[in-house]
Amino acid sequence: MNKSCSDCLNKCAKKENIIQEKRCYKPNTLDWLSNIQSPFEYQKYDIVEIQFKNDRKEFFFNQEKIFLNQGDIVTVEAKSDIGYDIGIVYLTGELVQLQIRNQSINSNTFKKIYRKSTYKEINIWKSFKRKEFTTLLKAKKIAKNLNLSMKISDVEYQGDGEKAIFYYTAENRVDFRKLVKEFAFYFHTRIEMRQIGYRQEAAKIGGIGSCGRELCCSTWLKNFKSVTTNSARYQQLSINIQKLTGQCSKLKCCLNYELDAYLDAIKNFPDFNSKIHTEKGIAQCMKIDVFKQEMWFSYVKTPNTWFRIKVKKIKDILEKNKISPPLEELSTINIIQKTELTFKDLSI
Repeated sequence: MNKSCSDCLNKCAKKENIIQEKRCYKPNTLDWLSNIQSPFEYQKYDIVEIQFKNDRKEFFFNQEKIFLNQGDIVTVEAKSDIGYDIGIVYLTGELVQLQIRNQSINSNTFKKIYRKSTYKEINIWKSFKRKEFTTLLKAKKIAKNLNLSMKISDVEYQGDGEKAIFYYTAENRVDFRKLVKEFAFYFHTRIEMRQIGYRQEAAKIGGIGSCGRELCCSTWLKNFKSVTTNSARYQQLSINIQKLTGQCSKLKCCLNYELDAYLDAIKNFPDFNSKIHTEKGIAQCMKIDVFKQEMWFSYVKTPNTWFRIKVKKIKDILEKNKISPPLEELSTINIIQKTELTFKDLSI
């Protein structure tokens, strides 16, 4: 093997290492149409989804009909129309058309793909990526010295280093005009400040959730839906804010995952505030078991004694209460279980 071939293999290996390093942070989208030949081969879809740092992905127009595969490093038109940017091909083909349709994006505003990146461009891109961490530390120190009520979460350099994007979170509006001047003086590049929410910050930084897996927002979750404490109440979860909040200090997105199933199941239950009238007194519902279709009742005067009854039986009892005298007592009903709650003094 001659020297030129060896150098070429080493460069290809370095390029592959860059791709693998980028892929380990976020799982790739499975292109399930990659092995299927399109019947419209002469009209290939020319929009490509490109991934940049962390969760930032954008669509670009492949005007030059360049043959691209997932994982290729490409040079694209910069968003600011100054210089160029470099990203990795994330998705190609007909699936991109479905993604655009689902996200309702106007396809007339897409920037262009220039070419597959040269080794010189890749080396420049790598050098600026290595500077991002030290830039972030320096930027945080500058913001702290200026006493600004903001948190700089991440820094992303453009592929050619002509611009740096600083992502930050803040409770209120921040006047960062002096901060931008300081950044431009220290980092010698164009500065863009971009405010993000706390969920977006968690998606960029990443981490491990209480379930032991990577955060959903930093792996596969793209759209953030509002989460309220009602989601926990419908699922009979205790309103413990420390357990219900994620690393972004907001309610966990996973509280919505099974909510629809619970809402469908609860439709078969009587009103939670329904009361059973008996000769011994009034019994009220203490909790419900959605999966077993059961409800737990106790007398108002003796709340420590619970009776577990099937939902179907509860509906019959409530109907009888409307047209007949009160029942004798709950113990005469065909209950599943009677439980006596006991408490111990743990302070000793």
